Amino acid sequence: MRLHQLKRLFVGTPLPTAQSRHERLSKPTALAVFASDALSSTAYATEEILLVLILAGTAALSYSLPIGVAIAALIAIVVSSYRQTILAYPQGGGAYIVSKDNLGTYPALVAGAALLIDYVLTVAVSVAAGIAAVTSAVPWLFRYRVVLCVAAVAVVAIANLRGIRESGKLFAAPTYLFVVSLFGLIAYGSVGAIFDFLGEAPYQAHPPGLEGIGLFLLLRAFASGCAALTGVEAVSDGVPAFKPPEAHNARVVLAWLGAILITLFLGITYLAYDFGIVPKEHETVVSQLARHVFGGGFLYYEIQFVTMLILLLAANTSFADFPRLAFFLARDRFIPRQFSTQGDRLVFSNGIVILGGLAVVLLLIFKGDTHALIPLYAVGVFVSFTLSQGSMVRRWMRVRGPGWWWRLALNGVGALVTGVVMVTIAVTKFSHGAWIVVLLIPTLVAIFVVVHRHYGEVSRQLSLDDYSPPPPMTNTVLVLVGDLHRGVVHALQYAQTLSPSAKALYVETDPERTRRLEERWGKWGQGLPLIVLTSPYRSLLGPLLEYIDQLQRHGDNHVVTIVLPEFIPARWWQQILHNQTALLIKGTFLFRKNVIVTDVPYHLRH
Repeated sequence: MRLHQLKRLFVGTPLPTAQSRHERLSKPTALAVFASDALSSTAYATEEILLVLILAGTAALSYSLPIGVAIAALIAIVVSSYRQTILAYPQGGGAYIVSKDNLGTYPALVAGAALLIDYVLTVAVSVAAGIAAVTSAVPWLFRYRVVLCVAAVAVVAIANLRGIRESGKLFAAPTYLFVVSLFGLIAYGSVGAIFDFLGEAPYQAHPPGLEGIGLFLLLRAFASGCAALTGVEAVSDGVPAFKPPEAHNARVVLAWLGAILITLFLGITYLAYDFGIVPKEHETVVSQLARHVFGGGFLYYEIQFVTMLILLLAANTSFADFPRLAFFLARDRFIPRQFSTQGDRLVFSNGIVILGGLAVVLLLIFKGDTHALIPLYAVGVFVSFTLSQGSMVRRWMRVRGPGWWWRLALNGVGALVTGVVMVTIAVTKFSHGAWIVVLLIPTLVAIFVVVHRHYGEVSRQLSLDDYSPPPPMTNTVLVLVGDLHRGVVHALQYAQTLSPSAKALYVETDPERTRRLEERWGKWGQGLPLIVLTSPYRSLLGPLLEYIDQLQRHGDNHVVTIVLPEFIPARWWQQILHNQTALLIKGTFLFRKNVIVTDVPYHLRH
């Protein structure tokens, strides 16, 4: 009862299934729910570019501008491509569904595995970056960053367990506050740069050529900055969560997202260039920009606060999309069916809990360090980008229709560009941790296939097609007794309701105990015959298994039912004070054919 009350406190009262339509999202709320991941990446994408370029010296940081422009162009291409996907798949155009429809099962499973990994990494990276924003403003909290990360994941998970509409309302204000604050920072910083009242210190105007920095390092910086694109696909994944007309509203929100994302990313990258910001270990680039533009006053701390909020809440995008993708995989029998079940608040609770748990494990392993997690990031999402856009090319070639040729060209460019970026990220980040994701994707696909085959085999064996009913069953009911007390008497009475020829079975390990049991059996044995099995080596299971083997020689249609008396202590901790013989017996016969173990509990009072 207390656990039930605690669940109601955190999750809320259950919602009826008919309420699901009212849990849909309006365009402003959907932007907060699905765009927070992509928008929050602007808080660390520029920094990741600079962290790579600084390896070639401060002069190389000037390359951040052309790299930023290239990534902005990539954002525009991907957003435009996904708008076509939403148009073609108004019921939800996630990479898994689109790939399955156009390329087949195995490409779809690769896309699904890549996205599941990316969603887990999104939660870990976003939360770690959010806590980094806090520790930049309050340095003494740095030593507690792992604890703060775990607490943040728990808060976001609980908010999502309460339902999608409630989480959307909770996250809308911080998302818009972040956008307005960052626009204010960029606008005021740009004015200060133009009129030279904020003390410019731009990077070297003529950076070293490619021979000085190295093409591989440039590609690695570009790959790191591509973290800015993570989360762009979330809108197309979540089309069913929008209010009608779903596809139209989703396309509008995706266009808003693209425009805001490009503006914020380019603005931060330009200001970092113009003010000569150099990455530091214990202070983020956004923190340095805010300190440079606003000083150390209220506006600086406001920027850090809203950055922390958007980064922490960016994990909400994954909490919205991971359970939905898991539902599709479970529906198609590639992962456990539990992921397809909606909880009390009309959300896929199992997916939310598993996602939160996996993210916490990652944060503990990598000690809440954003820069340690980033190399694992973006590989999965660009795999899904490429497969999704390639699938759309196949679709336009197959379906055609009005304007198919320019739609095919748009998705074709998207597939080509994201494919090149995917290879670039995998190669440049491989030795820095991307190998884990490259190895994990085929591993997950193999697991999906094994699970699917299992469900297929179970379905085949349980099917009633071409099934002939078996001959009538015979049943031997045995009450396994180790002593004689009220719980045993209760079990003996129950056994007689199953079969009038039920017997009691006792394995003798001590002759004196056997004598005492037989003396009382006439009075309390309920008329059941008592069979005593001798056990010279004091083993309970050995003689019992031999006796069951003898009974089962009667034929395949003979069933043995073992009735287990078991008393249940009043308090849970008292259970460890008693012998776990019943648990051992149940485990022994769990996989034994034609043996049924029935537990008869006798509850003790307080």
